[in-house]
Amino acid sequence: MKPVRLLTAVAILLGGCASYDGRGLVPGQSTGADAEALMGAPTERVTSGDGDTILFYSRQPLGRQMYAVRVAPDGRVRSVQQTLTETNMRNAVPGATTRAQVREIFGPPYQTTYFPRQQREVWTYTMFDQSQMDFLLYVQMSDDGIVREVIMIKDYNKEPGGTKD
Repeated sequence: MKPVRLLTAVAILLGGCASYDGRGLVPGQSTGADAEALMGAPTERVTSGDGDTILFYSRQPLGRQMYAVRVAPDGRVRSVQQTLTETNMRNAVPGATTRAQVREIFGPPYQTTYFPRQQREVWTYTMFDQSQMDFLLYVQMSDDGIVREVIMIKDYNKEPGGTKD
């Protein structure tokens, strides 16, 4: 009896993970309600400047994914994408991109730190690069809410012999 319970639990967990990336949602046909039924409650909801609602599904900080389901005002899914990519990193332009735009590009950070002497707020994300190596993404913003630096650094804590915080 115990092996059956264990297998059932594993199947449920795997089923939850399988739908985490939004596989099965069809842009233009699926709805925001379909996304929540498939993926669960979002980590965060953001209303974008164009009126869309973005549902963010985070696996931060241990995971390296953040999926965004963009839902049009009519309730239909426009897109499903992994936001923590090098391509999206280039969309956070120092001196131009705002805090709200960073939130739309990447989703909620797993860690926020404020450095009063520098007057900088730093949002931290974990991500993979194109070769699937572990990196940390830091987006630094000044007190006026404008991005000042975007830095991607190899996560040496994930290396053999690296420190485990």
